[in-house]
Amino acid sequence: MNILIVLTSHDTLGNTGLKTGFWLEELAAPYYAFKAAGAQLTLASPKGGQPPLDPKSNDPAFQTADTKRFEADAEAGKALATTVPLSSVSHNGFDAVFYPGGHGPLWDLAEDRDSISLIESTLNAGKPVALVCHAPGVLRHAKQPDGRPLVAGKKVTGFTNTEEEAVGLTNVVPFLVEDMLANHGGIFSKGADWQPYVVEDGLLITGQNPASSALAAQSLVQRLQGAQTS
Repeated sequence: MNILIVLTSHDTLGNTGLKTGFWLEELAAPYYAFKAAGAQLTLASPKGGQPPLDPKSNDPAFQTADTKRFEADAEAGKALATTVPLSSVSHNGFDAVFYPGGHGPLWDLAEDRDSISLIESTLNAGKPVALVCHAPGVLRHAKQPDGRPLVAGKKVTGFTNTEEEAVGLTNVVPFLVEDMLANHGGIFSKGADWQPYVVEDGLLITGQNPASSALAAQSLVQRLQGAQTS
């Protein structure tokens, strides 16, 4: 089982002067869920090398057992520091692709041609793609083979408008994940703010928020294990 994890390289939170990047829990929880399932992991980002961590995601209030484990894990730290350039990978050699969120992906991965092509080709090859929190925003420009938006007619979720409002960034982000998915024809649903909620539609798996990371990863593992036994 080979899984590609795609992280953001964007570290600037709009014009606020604050830093952003990927959200630690959304990498750490899936990382260990995949490792527990025996998966081989490759980490990639648009620029390669060390992706920026959203500093808020490492505040004590947001730390979890998985984030603390990740930070103390030398092997994990090395993998994170040496992500491969996204332009150097394709779906070939991987069984699935996973996108952690954080606000960073809304600026770079949502517009990145390599990311868009990776998502489209992975799904077209019959392999699953899972995205958590803000990461469903990277589906913004992805298309189905007939040219329709990738999410059109598909059940999806992602970081909600009310969650974005709660963190005070509604007018900072380039677009709202919930609105974009709905406007592109996605059948958007959501759970309670900050509670685990995951939606599966065919090969597409989406999670609502950081708390949904482990559940989304487990859903992806179950899909892959099911494919191996079928």
